[in-house]
Amino acid sequence: KSSGINAEYGHVVDHTSGSEMDESRNVLRESARIARGKISALATLQPHQFDAIIVPGGFGAAKNLSDFATAGADMTVDGDLSAHINAFHASGKPIGMCCIAPVIAAKLIPFVEVTVGSDVEGTAKWPYAGTAGAITAMGGKHVVTDVSQVHVDVDNKMVTTAAFMCEAALHEIYDGVGEMVKEVIRLTHK
Repeated sequence: KSSGINAEYGHVVDHTSGSEMDESRNVLRESARIARGKISALATLQPHQFDAIIVPGGFGAAKNLSDFATAGADMTVDGDLSAHINAFHASGKPIGMCCIAPVIAAKLIPFVEVTVGSDVEGTAKWPYAGTAGAITAMGGKHVVTDVSQVHVDVDNKMVTTAAFMCEAALHEIYDGVGEMVKEVIRLTHK
């Protein structure tokens, strides 16, 4: 089941040019368009009805589910998402996050171990490696992985992968995200 926040986008971007557009869009409506209508508002999610939760990354996680894109380590997280992540964590249910989304875990779960790939700044392959420093500043531990790998924090049942934090071939990103999903499913059986 897919869920999204019912809020306006922080700003709308034309992804063909990277430029900001002068229009507004609703996150839930756009999520429904992508998910072909099979979506509900995140506020209505009932964690006790699910075995796990997966939070995708991207601009949505950095600009709508949180304000990491503008606030960095001083970020805040959407209230509904924060409550749900805390509920899944408190219940010992697995949580998967990819791309930039692991910053949300670092903000919400003390001492959590996550990955966004590399922590070496200044390389073309890992243009967002500085994110690892923000994870550490928020009290998390960043673990270096390659894009097709995952990191599993067994104590917190947190599974993360770098995804688009790396300038890599799509099949490598696909492999990492696929492994994240497999590990989340595996952890539901423990």
